Amino acid sequence: MKVTNRSLHRDVAYFYIGLIIAFSFSGIILNHRQDWYPMDYSYESKEVQLAIPTEAAELDSETYLRKASEKWELSDAYDGHRIRGNELRVFYKDNIILDANIETGAAVLEYKRKVPLLGHTMTLHKSTNNFWIWYSDIFGVAMLTIAVTGMLITKGSNSFKKRGWKLALAGLIFPLLFLILFP
Repeated sequence: MKVTNRSLHRDVAYFYIGLIIAFSFSGIILNHRQDWYPMDYSYESKEVQLAIPTEAAELDSETYLRKASEKWELSDAYDGHRIRGNELRVFYKDNIILDANIETGAAVLEYKRKVPLLGHTMTLHKSTNNFWIWYSDIFGVAMLTIAVTGMLITKGSNSFKKRGWKLALAGLIFPLLFLILFP
């Protein structure tokens, strides 16, 4: 089998088409995560009341939070917590979250799930698994291969030499302007 520029471009693109699509969707979604974040969505939420202890330091205690979580049968599912300002967030296993106002005790208990497929592609985009990082690096090299071989495929009036360089330059201007204007 003879390897040509066209066949290399085509075959690398075929091999990575699934990852190209997954990274494209998850990249777009990550750009708009303040509006919609499919890593998790609430499929059930309940307004509840958290008993606020008299000692403020007690609220920052795993023991207290496990005890307070018993009334929702979540004591054994406790997975951590954080306090920011007057907001307490308690994390439970199985993607359950309690958000509470530490002054009033008013809280919302949310049961969350990943959006099928889209939420899972975001896991790929954000993974720190060593194998996945290496695979993603190889994917980056493959994307460079696709870009370079794509520039060299067409001959004639639509070639890179004739008009492709103008489009490539235009495509580079936008990211460069963004980096210069919004460092």
